[in-house]
Amino acid sequence: MILPGHCVTRLFVLDFGSFDVGPGKRRIGIPGFLLQTDRGANILVDTGFDPAYAADYAAADARDRLSDFGRLIDFTAAQTAAGQLALLGLTPADITHVILTHGHIDHVGSLPLFSCPIILTETERSLPRPIYWHASQPIAWPAAPYVEITAETSLCQGVHLIPTPGHTPGHLSLLVTIADTTLILAADAINRASEPAEGFPDAMDPALAATSAARLFDLQRRHGAEILYGHDPAQWSRLPKAPLALAGA
Repeated sequence: MILPGHCVTRLFVLDFGSFDVGPGKRRIGIPGFLLQTDRGANILVDTGFDPAYAADYAAADARDRLSDFGRLIDFTAAQTAAGQLALLGLTPADITHVILTHGHIDHVGSLPLFSCPIILTETERSLPRPIYWHASQPIAWPAAPYVEITAETSLCQGVHLIPTPGHTPGHLSLLVTIADTTLILAADAINRASEPAEGFPDAMDPALAATSAARLFDLQRRHGAEILYGHDPAQWSRLPKAPLALAGA
């Protein structure tokens, strides 16, 4: 157990903006999560886009060529990791741990803001730099302590970390139980409800992604859990966002 003696008590959904996936396709939300424990840990799950997109979108887009894929919608300082934490009265310095599900552009963008321990799979950390986006890899791994996991690992009471490779080689998902609510934070292991039927076209290894998804669906059945997909438009629209808590009080 990474945080012995801690028990998760609250979970918040962070709104890291919206993204249009090409003309006529779909508009998706970019989620993050904030977990709090009874002993004062503030655990951030993913960090959203690089705040450079809020400061100078054109310059960031020229660097990354994100417009080849789609476009962030009305992305302002309020949708950055720092802006979302501020809704909860927190700053990046208040975060005690960051869990990185994987190193894509919409998950790793604000990682350099954090000097606390970063929890991720050994496989993802073994990459020379975060995957980020196509040929663009502007972010180095921060000079921070790393907790690299190789198998299912308990973070604390109520939070279980589950390697779910496929979308990326070292993708990570979470099983979270708070009181009588059990949630699977699938991230992009299942990024939308329709993805399994579509054959995981967004995964680096679709066959491995299907195996990981089957593992999450089995956990869903065994625990009576709700799966929170990585980027499902219908689900995203109904989730309460910070400063409201999704689970806990």
